[in-house]
Amino acid sequence: MFDFSIQDIVARIPALLIGFAFHEFAHAYAAYRLGDHTAKNQDRLTLNPLVHLDPIGTLLILIAGFGWAKPVPVNPVNFTRKITMRKGMMLVSLAGPLINVVIALVAAIVLGVLVGTGFENEALFTIVQMILFLNIGLAVFNLLPIPPLDGSKILAGFLPRKFDYYLDKLERYGMFILLLLLVTDLIGKIIGPPMFGLYYVMQNVVAMVARLVS
Repeated sequence: MFDFSIQDIVARIPALLIGFAFHEFAHAYAAYRLGDHTAKNQDRLTLNPLVHLDPIGTLLILIAGFGWAKPVPVNPVNFTRKITMRKGMMLVSLAGPLINVVIALVAAIVLGVLVGTGFENEALFTIVQMILFLNIGLAVFNLLPIPPLDGSKILAGFLPRKFDYYLDKLERYGMFILLLLLVTDLIGKIIGPPMFGLYYVMQNVVAMVARLVS
């Protein structure tokens, strides 16, 4: 599960900073657009990655390829748009993984241009490839329906209210469940297939762009 290659870890740093910064900014911006200024008032409506980093989540993404940032504070009571708090939280939560998929797509396009034009710079190629893969990892990992990950709030937006009690109970043990999945390497078996499925799609984008510019 863990990859301690120094070269890979160094390449993951810019990918991590970009992925985390945009992921948390997307949460903050979505909440802001819905009328909640909590994140903005706490200076989290920013692309500065340093204010978003979580020590454990950052360490994990450096050595394992997936992790999390410091959660953006959101108060759904402040939503002013004509939307329920549950649906609002679902949209705010979805914004983070969605922007990571967009970043992965942009990285795939850049890779396609590099390949198609024959541009030779191994370091740049490795970094862009890592941006692609880590943002896929961030998107898929955060979509797991386990608190405090985004997937749990997205799921809550679809489920009837009678399930709120069980989701609240699950939230108490969410971090323990995640740690158990990490230690037993079950996390890789769960998120591996969707990650590599999405990676396959992005590789097709790389090939298509490379053919267009060559």
